[in-house]
Amino acid sequence: MMKVQMQAINKKIAVEYLKFFYPPLRNEITQLSVQENFAGVIQATINYLKDMLQESKIYIVAHHIKLMDWIYRNGDSYVRTVIENLFVRSLESFKKHSKIQQWKLLYQNMPDNFQLIYNEQQKQDEIFFGK
Repeated sequence: MMKVQMQAINKKIAVEYLKFFYPPLRNEITQLSVQENFAGVIQATINYLKDMLQESKIYIVAHHIKLMDWIYRNGDSYVRTVIENLFVRSLESFKKHSKIQQWKLLYQNMPDNFQLIYNEQQKQDEIFFGK
């Protein structure tokens, strides 16, 4: 049996997956994608997950982080860059808006890719901004 190489996920395909993963955001994602605003689509998902975090739905947030990682791992360079610079960067905000135990649980369930990127971003912030 031949192994078929999957095409990298571009922003249009990513939008379709995100509409499926986030039914409550489907209209907003559609509107933003019509405007060619992929960064806005990612920001909408971040805002949604922050709301879920406020409701202490840690396992749902952790699941959605894994779904975003799947898009990241299979994405083209543009999709990967936007996810790194918006989604993974936003995890620091998730940390600030969660209880210590909640953050530990989220971090433990975070895919290795995102842990590495997040930790590297934290190191860079420390060097550049003294945070």
